[in-house]
Amino acid sequence: MKLIDSLVTQAAGIASIRRDIHAHPELCFKEVRTADVVAAKLTEWGIPIHRGLATTGVIGIVKSGTSDRAIGLRADMDALPVTELNTFAHASQNQGKMHACGHDGHTAMLLAAAQHLAKNRNFDGTVYLIFQPAEEGGGGAREMVKEGLFEKFPMDAVYGMHNWPGMKVGQFAVSPGPAMASSNEFKITIHGKGGHAALPHTGIDPLPVACEMVLAFQTILTRNKKPTDTGLISVTMIHGGEASNVIPDTCQLQGTVRTFTHEVLDLIESRMKKIAEHIGAAHDCEVDFYFHRNYPPTINSTDEANFARGVMATIVGEDNVLVQEAAMTAEDFSFMLLAKPGAYAFIGNGDGAHRDMHHGGGPCTLHNASYDFNDDLIPLGATCWVELAEQFLKVKSIA
Repeated sequence: MKLIDSLVTQAAGIASIRRDIHAHPELCFKEVRTADVVAAKLTEWGIPIHRGLATTGVIGIVKSGTSDRAIGLRADMDALPVTELNTFAHASQNQGKMHACGHDGHTAMLLAAAQHLAKNRNFDGTVYLIFQPAEEGGGGAREMVKEGLFEKFPMDAVYGMHNWPGMKVGQFAVSPGPAMASSNEFKITIHGKGGHAALPHTGIDPLPVACEMVLAFQTILTRNKKPTDTGLISVTMIHGGEASNVIPDTCQLQGTVRTFTHEVLDLIESRMKKIAEHIGAAHDCEVDFYFHRNYPPTINSTDEANFARGVMATIVGEDNVLVQEAAMTAEDFSFMLLAKPGAYAFIGNGDGAHRDMHHGGGPCTLHNASYDFNDDLIPLGATCWVELAEQFLKVKSIA
């Protein structure tokens, strides 16, 4: 690996900031302390800042030369409502909150890059350092875009990066096209007619109706959707009944739908609604159908993704820049990519061997109470950010 020497030298200091953030996790739109830490460090390094976008967002502005070209680099700051099982020194001090997805590490990597960019300014243009709140369900990226992120800070492209457990340290993955899926949720309430379970003919039982719907939804994927398109319907909750001898009045289904295209999502939502309502009608049940679209699919633009692949190859070699396998997880960076060209990349977090003996008993996977970010990624991720910015702002066009 070709790491920038100064980033290796300062890695321990940035890691201590990362661990401090990990010990003080904050949930979406409440990242007040985290934002203060970020703002203080940027200011200490002579980087002008703008605060307040999406409540707790922080934008660092590093200018050099005379070009009006600009690039945005984004890190997320929020934690999850998870009770941490780790007992090492930097474990969460905020009960029920935890950096179980590595946003503390993403913030640290971008801070390390910010320090280097501000000190060296080996580029011609502007680097916008986007420290975003509320990725975990709050749609902080959407709110930043709504509040004028790209109008206040005009940029030619925007990039994001997420650690990926199970992928080796020293590897990246980025490719044109889908990186992550859309995230959508549904809630279907079936209204029957309650009664005695021993006298089912006197009521209308919503439970078998619900079961019929669960099975019927899968025919959307196998018989309505084009086989080469990707889509997922998961019914994850069924609520109905309070006693073994009572037919309930209602039964509720909840779950998630994931797709890589809006067209497939439109098809699934339309067919689910029709199937639910018609199965309900066939059994004399009223059906309330609710479908909410949370995050759109994260789609990397071709030129920007290929440019990032080239930059990463100069750091870790072409063999260690993997083809990005699109994940069914979701990411609100998608809202930024709807507004600007760019790409979302993965950086390997390893297999969990970096954790010391005081980690929890679970695996080092995302959204797991035993997870911890691998600090070895800090100089590597920061090197990637620096090289990406410097090379982007040295050329007239990346096409």
